[in-house]
Amino acid sequence: MTAGQAELQAELRIDRPSVTDGAALWRIAKDSKALDLNSSYSYLLWCRDFAATSAVARDGRGEPVGFVTGYLRPDRPGTLLVWQVAVDGAHRGRGLAGALLDGLVARIGAERRITTVETTITPGNTASERLFASFAERHGAQVEHEVLFETGLFPDGPHDSEVLHRIGPLSF
Repeated sequence: MTAGQAELQAELRIDRPSVTDGAALWRIAKDSKALDLNSSYSYLLWCRDFAATSAVARDGRGEPVGFVTGYLRPDRPGTLLVWQVAVDGAHRGRGLAGALLDGLVARIGAERRITTVETTITPGNTASERLFASFAERHGAQVEHEVLFETGLFPDGPHDSEVLHRIGPLSF
């Protein structure tokens, strides 16, 4: 954790999301204008069923200002797939996304062996590319890239390819 992230964590609290956070997570994702927005229902389910593999950052009033959602891959239980990372506009540029990601991986890593983090990023999403490259660097891990889902696989119209970023091995 960097000094800036430690200072940020002193101002904000990072913990597990609860169902009551679902609406705020949906709003933060919607306002990001970068994420594929899922239904509000899916964020409620995510906060219920995947809270153990997700994290939310709360301001001094306890309101969510950022989140990371993820799950352990059923066929690779040592791999955390990070689904979405988003930070409220008023809190961007302070290292919160990195602090959320580091905090989540550390929490899960304390409970079980995690060797790899995966995520998909569309080409041109430089903020996400920097976030995960920086995470890999902080953890002394390599990053492999491969196209996971080609453009033509998406049934709902034009969608950029999703490039898998595999980060590992991690050691705790």
